[in-house]
Amino acid sequence: MRLLRMKPGHGEVLLAEGDVEVPEQERELIEAFREQLEQGMWAAVPTSGRGGRREAQLVRDFAEVPRDAERVIFFPKAAGGR
Repeated sequence: MRLLRMKPGHGEVLLAEGDVEVPEQERELIEAFREQLEQGMWAAVPTSGRGGRREAQLVRDFAEVPRDAERVIFFPKAAGGR
């Protein structure tokens, strides 16, 4: 699994990478995931869209990420929101 952050002008930036079946690597992924949420980021897991469309499922906790997910993408919340 790869944890990626969207950065304007840079595209996807790799934050962490590991195998969720290896306990130490899973802990590192969980820690990196939580750190991004604490920084105010949203997390999304890309899913297979209909007709080739890109779709994603928002997740709020690492436990919500499917074990077979290849990547989780973090992006900033919209400015001015509550």
